[in-house]
Amino acid sequence: METILIAIFVIGYLAITLEHNLKIDKLIPALAMMAILWAMMAFGIDGFTTWFDSGKHALMEGFSSLGHEDKMHVLEETLLHHLGKTSEILVFLLGAMTIVEIIDYFDGFATIKSFVKTRSKRKILWIFAFLAFILSAIIDNLTATIVLISILQKIVKVRNDRLWYAGLIIIAANAGGAWSPIGDVTTTMLWIGNKVTTGKLIGYLLLPSLVCMLVPTFIASFLPAFKGSIDVEETEPAKSKFGATMLYLGLAAIVFVPIFKTITHLPPYVGMMLSLAVVATFAEIYSNSKISISSVDPESDAESHHSPVHSALTKIELPSILFFLGILMAVAALESLGLLFNFAEGLKQSTPLLGTEIAGTQISDLVVILLGIGSAVIDNVPLVAASLGMFSEPTDNPLWHFIAYSAGTGGSMLIIGSAAGVVAMGMEKIDFFWYFKKIAWLAFLGFIAGAICFVVMRYFF
Repeated sequence: METILIAIFVIGYLAITLEHNLKIDKLIPALAMMAILWAMMAFGIDGFTTWFDSGKHALMEGFSSLGHEDKMHVLEETLLHHLGKTSEILVFLLGAMTIVEIIDYFDGFATIKSFVKTRSKRKILWIFAFLAFILSAIIDNLTATIVLISILQKIVKVRNDRLWYAGLIIIAANAGGAWSPIGDVTTTMLWIGNKVTTGKLIGYLLLPSLVCMLVPTFIASFLPAFKGSIDVEETEPAKSKFGATMLYLGLAAIVFVPIFKTITHLPPYVGMMLSLAVVATFAEIYSNSKISISSVDPESDAESHHSPVHSALTKIELPSILFFLGILMAVAALESLGLLFNFAEGLKQSTPLLGTEIAGTQISDLVVILLGIGSAVIDNVPLVAASLGMFSEPTDNPLWHFIAYSAGTGGSMLIIGSAAGVVAMGMEKIDFFWYFKKIAWLAFLGFIAGAICFVVMRYFF
């Protein structure tokens, strides 16, 4: 039965990876894979002899001797446990997405365009690289990429020039998302899963992530594509006088979430809901809307487009939310049977001598680097989800920080390797092979430079 379950996971995984070839949205195989895996586990529950206790991070004792009803009870409890953990991530992401859409409702991101006053291609490259690095750490790398490419389209009119800028924005955005607990979905997963803390994450990864961004940007600044100057159009007047206010309020509200978690020790989604409530309150006041977010009156619904909150809720990326639900719960199914745990134990025993000793366990740096390279080909969300079930190292162990770095930045090496790359590909119609020839080597050099920086920091600090 375990072999069949693994085969189903591999088939579903391939369908996700080949999303663009199959012309099927990746959320469909993710949801189908999740449902089929848990259904087959329920049908074959009596044939399983091992079960993984996620709470204790160890195999459950005496599982094979339990009766059918007891085993089904364990399965239902495990399913509920994983759904709760997954929902923490999804509700957190929903809150962050809504705040970003509220900022966009007031055209708040247009404020960023005012920062670009130069006509030098090289200076514009550095401005956008640092904007992507900083902004992605606050509003996540996917959203930062969307915002900056939208601004780029208004500044750089020549498409061939924009493609180069978009490629470097992807690298910078993924690097910026890696060192922040709210900058990338995979890092958020590690943070919510209590594998890393905000202070240690920033302390360990800020410099390696910065190196990952600086190296390719520095090299690119000498390439022919970034020589000369461009014609910058006059800045358009802001659509809303509250744009800048909502931008700074929204960003401050998102940054407040890690602070809230540190003070209260409550899950991050609680702080995100508080931040969303504050931002939504100001949004309703500024829009002079009389629509209540909880209104069900038909007449009010007809006018709901006047409410920034209602408008934001209609634009959030629900397909992404459903994809995360499917893939995280599918990985949880394999974890529950102890497959990931047993794989990790075998990996630890067979790691090469170049591995570093962490908490008394030989774990190879090469394995984590390969995970980063693999995230360029395979979605990094299931890779990190699997690592959560494989390793039992304590909070803030260097292993988790290295995984956060590798999974977050490794995807830049291919245009399909990260959410930021995929959205840029859609917005600018970037060809896969163009990116592979022109940008991939820059991303690889940045990834390796940052990894070396992390290893050196760990040994000496």
